[in-house]
Amino acid sequence: DNKLDATPLLEIIQKIENVIFKIKPEIIYTHHHGDLNIDHQIINKAVLTATRPINKHNVKSVRTFEILSSSEWNFQNSNKNFFQPNLFIDISNELNKKIKSFLCYKSEIRPFPHPRSVEAIKSLAKLRGSTVGLNAAEAFYIARSIES
Repeated sequence: DNKLDATPLLEIIQKIENVIFKIKPEIIYTHHHGDLNIDHQIINKAVLTATRPINKHNVKSVRTFEILSSSEWNFQNSNKNFFQPNLFIDISNELNKKIKSFLCYKSEIRPFPHPRSVEAIKSLAKLRGSTVGLNAAEAFYIARSIES
């Protein structure tokens, strides 16, 4: 945790490339580049490099996601780096599943008003949903998308 900066970026990129060539995903989800967490920034950079258009792979879309207590805590972000979603997926019927999944990570759960509280997760899903007329949504930023 927070030690990826001790690993050469090329090693991380090569590991990601190996997985991409093995499982051949069409969509990759990764951390947003504006996160406060250095590991998230490094993974984002490595994924974008591993999926650069010069490689022969099946990746059609790279989508970044926000991480509570990381994306919104990078107060020095400019508008260019701040998480501004442009893809919303309806999770109105799955919000309880999301909360149940989150509860498996006992070491990550915090009491409200911490962003990694059950109440904050529900609130963010409702906020993202209300942005596009849904009861709850998961929000993403499309870093790259290729349509054929």
